[in-house]
Amino acid sequence: MRPSRYVKLLWLTLLFSLSAPLAWAAPQPESGYSFPRDASVHGHRIDWLIEITMVFCIILFVIMCIWMALAVFKHGEDHEAEYDHGDTKHSMYVAFSLSAIIFLIVDGNLFYWAVKDLNEAFWAFDDAYAAENHLKVEINAHQWAWDFRYAGPDDVFNTADDIVTLNDFRVPVDTPVIVQIASTDVLHSFALPNFRVKMDAVPGSITQLWFQAKRTGDYDISCAQHCGTNHYKMKGQISVLTQEDYDAWFRHATRVSELAYDPEDESAHWGWTWEKL
Repeated sequence: MRPSRYVKLLWLTLLFSLSAPLAWAAPQPESGYSFPRDASVHGHRIDWLIEITMVFCIILFVIMCIWMALAVFKHGEDHEAEYDHGDTKHSMYVAFSLSAIIFLIVDGNLFYWAVKDLNEAFWAFDDAYAAENHLKVEINAHQWAWDFRYAGPDDVFNTADDIVTLNDFRVPVDTPVIVQIASTDVLHSFALPNFRVKMDAVPGSITQLWFQAKRTGDYDISCAQHCGTNHYKMKGQISVLTQEDYDAWFRHATRVSELAYDPEDESAHWGWTWEKL
């Protein structure tokens, strides 16, 4: 490959890399080069862990570049090469010590804060249930859409007053939302990028996650597992509403669901009895 073509290829690669963040598709246009906007109470935990890990990686990259530069410029033609198998005790101690330090700092930091965040936030379902205003929602994943089921005024799932929507997930702001997820066909993954949570939908079992929105708006729902030829179409929208707007929508949707309820349509009765997992 001629040098001119090589340079052009590098410039095109750089151009596509810089323009990738501008290609986000979202109900609310994103801005800048960072993560999707954080709309969750606990999303900052994930962002910080990613950012501090990136800092560590940049530091290691800079050290590696400096080390390589010293090797290139210091060990020139006038430097006499020294042949070494690298199996001396000194070499092994140095290699082991450097590897252990890097592992403990980078991976140790990831492990400690990941476990801490899971226990304090993302797996703290008891805290979510303890909130008086918590909301429970059942999700049925299938190729290639998301069905959502809300218990109606009777607060019991799979009854005539349930609200059932397609790819339309509505929740009130400042409310713990507990979600149980099932799948009717293959493995899917319910992902909310703006809330920094996702969970697999596994055929034959019920999985769960919870989150709490801190700001209103419309955000993306995506499937994070390849689930078939139309996987790219498996998307929806989560709308975070004020409590007043959510209550108004809930009353209207309940009435619509009651009018549309058909006791003989067994395929529509996919809900399950809610139990704490």
